Amino acid sequence: MAEMSLATRRSGARRASRHWARYRAGYLFVLPAFLLYAVFMIYPFLQAIYLSFTDWNGAERVKHFVGFRNYREMVQDDLFWTSVGHTLIWVVIGTIGPLVIGLLLAQLLWRRPRGFTLFRTVYFMPQVLSSVVIAIVWGWIYNPIFGILNKGLDRVGLEGLSRGWLGDPDFALYAVLVAAMWATVGFVFVVFLAGLQTVSRDLIEAATVDGANAWQRFRNVTVPQLANVVNVVTALLLIGGFSVFDIIFVMTGGGPANASEVIATLTYKEAFTQNRVGYAATLSLVITAISLVASVVFIRLRERSEA
Repeated sequence: MAEMSLATRRSGARRASRHWARYRAGYLFVLPAFLLYAVFMIYPFLQAIYLSFTDWNGAERVKHFVGFRNYREMVQDDLFWTSVGHTLIWVVIGTIGPLVIGLLLAQLLWRRPRGFTLFRTVYFMPQVLSSVVIAIVWGWIYNPIFGILNKGLDRVGLEGLSRGWLGDPDFALYAVLVAAMWATVGFVFVVFLAGLQTVSRDLIEAATVDGANAWQRFRNVTVPQLANVVNVVTALLLIGGFSVFDIIFVMTGGGPANASEVIATLTYKEAFTQNRVGYAATLSLVITAISLVASVVFIRLRERSEA
């Protein structure tokens, strides 16, 4: 038995040595990226898990362990569930809207009509602007006094629709969402436009010969060939939707009366306004878990539908 155990260990050592000799260069190339990922992603994530079990206020050196108290409080917090509802609204509309609009624009410009370069530049331009700039510009547009939106409605006889868009609890969230979608559509458009370059024109021509109309060619020929692109873009939009913060914080701060509060803005307020870092860490883990689960579920469903 001892001789067999020794032989097994020697065989394992030889396999490990051969494996290292074969893949050493690959490991060395991956190591710097892994170290950066470990320092800036894995360590903060583990630290957030630890802080979620404490009542740390962000200033004291001592962190008191409180177990699952933060999680129990979160489940009983009405404001948390309100922010979850707003986040889900943002994710659903903020994912479907840019997908549909971006794909439509890409389809319209696929054959490179006159002015293609100008249209592509105009559509993508919002993507190069920072979220803060976009929030400020749209804040001016929505301004109830000098905003061009209300002035435009007044001039076409729809003054009854004029309102303080960002100050109305019924419209604040959707007003900010429109601004965010305007900024996102350009990215989706460019990605789909690149994906359309791989679509087989021969298949489209064959479908045309078979009598398929434009909608049938789009649904049954073009979209299936863009499945991988749709998966990637949807996953990115889902993750971005669950973690949205900057544009809402600048435009409304989560108001009025928490009407546009999402999980990320609530997390910020708990951490840096209420000095409840432990509870904020709990909320941040919820954002991470929900976005991860949603992305995985969507990709699995897409893979199953394609099988």
